[in-house]
Amino acid sequence: MEKYTKHFFNNIRKKIEEWEAAEAIPYEEVYRFIHSMAGSASILGLHKMGECARELMDQYKEKEERSWTIAEVKEELFDIIQFCYHYEEESVEVFPGKQSRTGEEPVVLIIDDDTSFLMYMKEELEKVGWYVVPIANPEKAIMSYYDVRPDCAIIDIYMNGTNGFEVLDFFKKKLKQQFIPTVMVSVDDSKEVRMKCYQMGADDFIPKPFDLDEFIVRVERQMERKKQMEELVLIDELTLVYNRKYLSQAYAQVQSDWSRTGDSYCVAVLDIDHFKGVNDRYGHLVGDVVLKEFASQLKFKTRIQDIVFRFGGEEFVILFPNTSLKEACSFVDEIREGFSEYVFGMDPSFSCTFSAGVAEISDPMKPFDTWLKLADNALYEAKSSGRNLVKMDSKASEHTPHKRIKIAIVDDDPIIRTVMKDIVSKLPSEQHIQYDIQTFKDGAAFIGSDWHREDPCLVILDGVMPKMDGLEVLEQLRKMSDSDRYKVLMLTSRKSERDISRSLQLGADDYMTKPFKLLELEARLGQMLKRMR
Repeated sequence: MEKYTKHFFNNIRKKIEEWEAAEAIPYEEVYRFIHSMAGSASILGLHKMGECARELMDQYKEKEERSWTIAEVKEELFDIIQFCYHYEEESVEVFPGKQSRTGEEPVVLIIDDDTSFLMYMKEELEKVGWYVVPIANPEKAIMSYYDVRPDCAIIDIYMNGTNGFEVLDFFKKKLKQQFIPTVMVSVDDSKEVRMKCYQMGADDFIPKPFDLDEFIVRVERQMERKKQMEELVLIDELTLVYNRKYLSQAYAQVQSDWSRTGDSYCVAVLDIDHFKGVNDRYGHLVGDVVLKEFASQLKFKTRIQDIVFRFGGEEFVILFPNTSLKEACSFVDEIREGFSEYVFGMDPSFSCTFSAGVAEISDPMKPFDTWLKLADNALYEAKSSGRNLVKMDSKASEHTPHKRIKIAIVDDDPIIRTVMKDIVSKLPSEQHIQYDIQTFKDGAAFIGSDWHREDPCLVILDGVMPKMDGLEVLEQLRKMSDSDRYKVLMLTSRKSERDISRSLQLGADDYMTKPFKLLELEARLGQMLKRMR
């Protein structure tokens, strides 16, 4: 029966491919196709698929003077096409203890030219719920450090062409403002090597081979230490938002992002109205309650990428990445309305308001004080106009830039192309982000297209295809002068360890083995797109 089921699904694939090449598809042909599936699916024991086909049949007449486009056919038959994928997905091995992805897992960067080690560590560490980024090329690792922003970096000392000490030296010198733990690993457990690691600033050294359980505990300890240090040094003790010490580090990241992407940023300065009166009337302890509640609402009502700071006293600052001036003003005004309605249950009860000024950071190469002053001037205007207002920098030229990210799905299987396009089209995005999605039936069609020549591009790339396979496509992309525009997710067979190894050597940003859970794919794509925004 299994042989006939595979033949049945292959016939569906062939029919979709045939329709993709046609300008128009006759109505009767689609009807006959649905009629055939309704009968054959049930015979093969695919009862849900047969029921779905019969429900579609009931909606259509047997004959009708019209034709279909391929987009219309895929939309109408999507449930059936998705069922074909889920049938194969059921054979995915579910590892004991493997957690479902949320997109907010700790991120671990592993740098090692031993691809067998990378594959093993990725599989094992993702079982405990971490998101692992494997990098086989040390030069690529240095650039990936900015994109990935890991919670911990694992670096092998001895690699072809360079060594882990060079990578460690770069991290410690160039990224002094960011504390990201680095763990060195090596088969050389000599005293000289260990001492050099610690002298150069490594946070731990673990000799190979190691016990995986102990390795996990030691890396977890480093990530917990990172979290504690951030809270101790960079978090305001009363309000639990960032303090002003973190502003320089956050602005350095703005400068780094802007130099690569050109996205717009905004800064807002917020000041609680008549706060001295609250302290004078109710006392400083109640004033502290107001500050904590205000900070809590700022954290709760801003987006995950926005950064809230307590600048001093009752004054707060918000950095809005990838946000236009108009959007930032709208966000702050919504917070203002909500805060003004909050009632503090004292005796007597009272409410507070705040005023705010917002400015656009049009050139992050200028000092942060430049934009802080513009926002502060707008704040002064809001207070002068009666308070409980949000004003934007009056000298700013208002514009609403949009960033476009292209997403290419390159796979010779029409079922996977259809299902993946549906997944990608439903991924959440910010207001300023526009996704442009295209599918390609083979590697040659993708490489020969001019569509992806501009804008950042995420490529979901099948490893095995006719004409030009995924590895050949990846090699072509990495030879381009602007290859850093492309993020590549390779889709490989579980048995193709050689292909996985080669894809890592060629600079793939991540890989998944087929068949895979669609929720896992969705979370993985979300992580990669987050790095491209």
